[in-house]
Amino acid sequence: MSELRWDPLKTTWVIITTERGRRPRDFILEREKISMAACPFCPGKEDKAPNELFAIRPSGSPANTPGWQVRAIPNKYPVLRIEGGLDKRGEGLYDVINGIGAHEIIVETPHHERHLGDLSIAEIAQVLKAYRARLLDLRKDSRFRYILVFKNHGVEAGASIPHAHSQVIALPITPKVVTTKLQVCRDYYDRKERCLMCDLIDQERRDGKGIIRDDGHFVVYAPFASSSPFEMRIAPLRHSHDFALLSDADLERLAETLKDTLARLSATLRDPPYHMVLHNAPPMHPRMGKPGYWGSLPYDYHWHIELVPRLTKMAGFEWGTGFFMNPTPPEEAARFLRDADLSEEG
Repeated sequence: MSELRWDPLKTTWVIITTERGRRPRDFILEREKISMAACPFCPGKEDKAPNELFAIRPSGSPANTPGWQVRAIPNKYPVLRIEGGLDKRGEGLYDVINGIGAHEIIVETPHHERHLGDLSIAEIAQVLKAYRARLLDLRKDSRFRYILVFKNHGVEAGASIPHAHSQVIALPITPKVVTTKLQVCRDYYDRKERCLMCDLIDQERRDGKGIIRDDGHFVVYAPFASSSPFEMRIAPLRHSHDFALLSDADLERLAETLKDTLARLSATLRDPPYHMVLHNAPPMHPRMGKPGYWGSLPYDYHWHIELVPRLTKMAGFEWGTGFFMNPTPPEEAARFLRDADLSEEG
């Protein structure tokens, strides 16, 4: 019999359609490929992209030239632009704000054919350092209420350029998905003086069925109310609200966790398209009329990464109800990922 499961962090219901019991082989698909005559992210093509904002260059090469290992650049076709004022205004019952923000690309490797999971632990750590650097820089702008770091892997997940990259978008408003999590975590802390994510992680570790990897620093698990097949959360065991506060040693350990997790995903589902999203605390800018607005944030919020393979599509039921249907119980997904044969992975 199917089950309806409640996610206390997202405040959403999910239907686990257990009778369908879809296994990994049922999700393996023929991946769409993109061929490019000239990739703007490859070394030697720096003049085809905007000037870099940040780069890791062990050789000490000049900016906007080859020699980099990770490179952050403005998006050539940004959805939001950094120049200008917000000009908040009303239009009847509607609200309007100018499209102010930032839209950046983090090119993860100079090698066109390599993906994040193909990189070494040290190379993945450099990508994470670029995330940290851009978060620390963008949060200085008081116009930005939230900064989202995310990655689309594969055409089916929305990656229009095959060269491995992540994106950073700074927004002048806090998205509803984020405000829901912030409010839920704050309310939970008000009632119990404990972090909701810490309690969820403790429960998952005690139960064990959804745990995929636990090295004592970071835990990877399939949430009890996973909204899609093989969905995973990666979170630090030590409470931390802000990814940007991680040390280099922390990032090295997270890189090891991420490489192992991506290897398991690739081995189980043959390199599926996926979304990876960093859910971090918002910039703690003062809010007019709300002097204590961020007072509890370091205590009640817990940053985490969501890794969601793009295996199913939304249909009328999902759009009409906000419920998701997951044909693979997360406990089964976790078991498949734990038991993945990594002998052929890099």
